[in-house]
Amino acid sequence: MHESASRRILVTSALPYANGHIHLGHLVEYIQTDIFVRFQKLRGHQAIYICADDTHGTAIMLRAQAEGRSETDLIADMQQAHRADFSGFHVAFDHYGSTNSPTNQRLCGEIWQSLRDAGLVASRDVQQLFDPVAGVFLADRFVKGGCPRCGAADQYGDSCEACGATYSPADLVDPTSTLSGGVPEVRSAEHLFVELEKMHSFLDEWTQRSGSLAAPIANYLAGHFLGEPLRDWDISRPAPYFGFEIPDFPGHYWYVWFDAPIGYVASTAEWAAENNESFEQWWKPTDDHDAIEIHHFIGKDITYFHTLFWPAMLKAAGLRLPKSVRVHGFLTVNGQKMSKSRGTFILASTWLEHVDPEMLRYFYASKISGGIDDIDLDLDDFIAKANADVVGKIVNLASRTMRWLTESGLSAAYPDDGGLFARGAADGDEIAAAYEAGDLARGMRVIMQAADRANAFVDERQPWKLAKAGDEAAAELQDVASIAVNLFRQLMVYLTPVMPALAEEAGRLVGGSIDSWDAAKTPLVGCPVSPFRALKARVTPEQIAAVLAASQQPTETDPASTNAKGTSMDDTADTTPVSSSPTLTAEPLAEECTIDDFAKVDLRVAKVLTAEEVPEARKLLKLTVSLGGDETRTIFAGIKGYHDPATLVGRHVVVVANLAPRKMKFGLSEGMVVAASGEGADGVYLISPEDGALPGMRLR
Repeated sequence: MHESASRRILVTSALPYANGHIHLGHLVEYIQTDIFVRFQKLRGHQAIYICADDTHGTAIMLRAQAEGRSETDLIADMQQAHRADFSGFHVAFDHYGSTNSPTNQRLCGEIWQSLRDAGLVASRDVQQLFDPVAGVFLADRFVKGGCPRCGAADQYGDSCEACGATYSPADLVDPTSTLSGGVPEVRSAEHLFVELEKMHSFLDEWTQRSGSLAAPIANYLAGHFLGEPLRDWDISRPAPYFGFEIPDFPGHYWYVWFDAPIGYVASTAEWAAENNESFEQWWKPTDDHDAIEIHHFIGKDITYFHTLFWPAMLKAAGLRLPKSVRVHGFLTVNGQKMSKSRGTFILASTWLEHVDPEMLRYFYASKISGGIDDIDLDLDDFIAKANADVVGKIVNLASRTMRWLTESGLSAAYPDDGGLFARGAADGDEIAAAYEAGDLARGMRVIMQAADRANAFVDERQPWKLAKAGDEAAAELQDVASIAVNLFRQLMVYLTPVMPALAEEAGRLVGGSIDSWDAAKTPLVGCPVSPFRALKARVTPEQIAAVLAASQQPTETDPASTNAKGTSMDDTADTTPVSSSPTLTAEPLAEECTIDDFAKVDLRVAKVLTAEEVPEARKLLKLTVSLGGDETRTIFAGIKGYHDPATLVGRHVVVVANLAPRKMKFGLSEGMVVAASGEGADGVYLISPEDGALPGMRLR
């Protein structure tokens, strides 16, 4: 895939609703969008990522009333929380606005007038559901019942998850209010409608022949909607309602689905004003239809709004139509809907407290194929894949070779590597095509295949043995390590859109910041290499257990148990008892000691410099660890069979530094590595400090 001319690309994600916090289901969309934008920027294109909070509607109004504050205070606090969550997951917007902005209100008025001028707005009385207990007309999200088309039970008031039909809440079979649980009354009220059928010919042409939609989406629209007259779109809501009042219809407000997508346009206008750009160039079409590309990323539950209502609004207003609407599926956790009772309704902030966010970015990328199938966050699979791929294949490639180049730097000329780097460079076209198509899973497979080749090279050339040979093998050691480090950096170029923080750290170690896709085409020679420092720690089952524990709560009376669309979660309670600990049973707690007793044990952070097997010993590995400066110790640790020596090098561990040396048949052991094990455990687990701890630091 070769590109020369720079493109101008505007990319959006669906606007998160300001009534709830960001969770892992939301992040499927924002992470894949962020990856797409970062890839385009790395390719040298001008790509801007536009988003905003969706702030209007009855839900916001009712929550603000319940909390005794204004709607504007509520949405301001929620935006701050949303931005913190996105930042924590390295989702980088070029502009993040709000639909409750003067710019959005102005543009809503302009687009509304365009609809009026095109003769697309009609008025008529409708039968609307009113909750006599809550004293409000019920918005779509606050009434449930049977689908009037297919009969599916427990559907919300705007669309059916089972068949995709759209309707008004009054059409539901046996509706109930989700606010009070009571039976709503039917009351008559005047509403405004957009007569979408008048745009049928245009929508048929655009959805079926523009190339903006994937074939399954185009076929879905043709089979479910475009084969019959399109329903009028109810676009107004009577007071009380939090939103923008319709200028020519006092006492009524634009329905949230009218002003929310206009937020894309408003946020672009705000970004343009801040960056000396022309808003018109981005959203007003010109003769050069390919000069600007607009790409929308959305979940499959809002396909109807983004592929029929939204393009009709854009067409009527004379605005640019999207080049693509990229639709994705939902997230399940361990094969099921997210559930608070099982602890799998996981907020972004909860994950950030316990687990590296880039590991989730990589896992999502490894699962997203660009289609509408749901993806499953199997937590055991997540741990295995993150550790095997990111730590075992990528980070390990640097950790086991980079240390031999700290003094010498990379070889002055790139050594003969049997074509490995050239093959990796050739992979760039396939990886780029996968990123472009949104088939991130294919891209990750190609990257990991290249990582396997690189690690096989290191295994074959065994630089650790060359290091032991001394000066006579120094040149060969430098060449072998230089090849490995160049292959590592090449892989990091390809992974930069997915793991930007890891790429930044890699750049600090060798070669400088990664800011171009073409950096994968030419190997580095003769440049310095910084001392290696740990790049990624392995994900542990204990971290995931902490996430689940922090997320688990009863939900029977919790109205906030919603997924990205707002539908109820599976609240089946998990009543499985916690088993008694076989470890404590087999090894009870030791006798009480004093603080003075504990102070006698000098626990220090240490960095593993070398690790090798002791052939004659069944359980021992020989480690050389640094306590900082020139202070090193040789320790024989009983962890053979549980830890690969190659994966230990560069790792920070905890050692008992003042333990009396012990003479063994294999040599003198000058300390003890701290590890956990016990009855019922299937391994020996080394204790590691948090990132940032330095060799020699004492545990207190």
